[in-house]
Amino acid sequence: MKKLGILSAAIVGLVMSAPIAFAEDITFSVVGPMTGQLATIGDQFKQGAQAAADAINAAGGVEGRQIKLDVQDDQCDPKQAVSVANRIVANGVKFIDGHACSGSSIPASAVYAEAGALMMSPASSNPELTDAAAKAGWPTIMRLYTRDDAQGAFIGPWIAKKYAGKNVVIMHDKSAYGQGVADAVKATMNQNGLNEILYEGINAGEKDYSALVTKLKELKADVVYFGGYHPEAGLILRQSAEQNLKFQLIMPDSIATPEFWQVAGPAGEGTMFVFPSDPRAKPEAKEAIEKIKAGGFVPEGFTLFSYAVIQAFAEGIKRAGSDDPAKVAEALKNGEPISTVVGSVTFDEKGDLKNVSYDINQWHDGKYAPIQP
Repeated sequence: MKKLGILSAAIVGLVMSAPIAFAEDITFSVVGPMTGQLATIGDQFKQGAQAAADAINAAGGVEGRQIKLDVQDDQCDPKQAVSVANRIVANGVKFIDGHACSGSSIPASAVYAEAGALMMSPASSNPELTDAAAKAGWPTIMRLYTRDDAQGAFIGPWIAKKYAGKNVVIMHDKSAYGQGVADAVKATMNQNGLNEILYEGINAGEKDYSALVTKLKELKADVVYFGGYHPEAGLILRQSAEQNLKFQLIMPDSIATPEFWQVAGPAGEGTMFVFPSDPRAKPEAKEAIEKIKAGGFVPEGFTLFSYAVIQAFAEGIKRAGSDDPAKVAEALKNGEPISTVVGSVTFDEKGDLKNVSYDINQWHDGKYAPIQP
């Protein structure tokens, strides 16, 4: 009996001295262009996701588990995006906040779907991302952002009415994103009675667009809608100003970044672009914005959408009572609103947002703000 008591005491001592076991961390990958011409978008993704993870972890984590972020760079290159996606699933990560460019998200989505991982893009707007996934029966491909066809349905009729009788040009950069949104705008503008005088694709990455500017000048373009990104948009405007050509440039959401003004300079004055109704104006975003700004970052562009993706993952895991991606996706699509920094959101059966709204923003003196259309 005395030996048994000594043994019991030894066991208790070992238990008391052993480290306390915590539930293991849960890893979310954040994927976007962390380097290259569009690195500002990747930085927005990273800053938003980190701010969300910090806030959730400080509040106790996801069902007691702390969030760890795995940041990956795809440079908005389709081949690199597939390589990154394969690396993520090989590492056992089941939740992906990304990608950014539709041309990267669409091929990467097939990798995630096959692995049963849940991908939710905070920026990719080409309808094919979720349309193709739904057709293929992939339940874990979602987006916490708007679609090009919805954006086209908003701005196309407005252009037709606002610029009736004007010389309107539609251009794109031949990317899945740029051409997709340009085609959506073209279709709804045409349906509302205004036809473009030129529809043309440009080569992204070039430094000299003087030939294009000359063509726009000869056509006496009043308005140019350009589906593309800020580096090309800024150069086209600057080189147009050098030839004393002034037109109204209208863009999609890609120029919601201070780098647009850095490229365009004063030639960017008055440029308009469409963006989902400013999440920074929502009361749900106030605390997050203050904390992000306190860290020295301005939460523009896609920052809060990336933040919201992390919130959606956390809420989905809580609702599902599981970190099984298929069960989480199903829980997120059940019609019950999800509270996020971009407001209350709900998803349809394809994994797209319901009931989205837009602002027309305008650049003035290096900053942008919504205008009354």
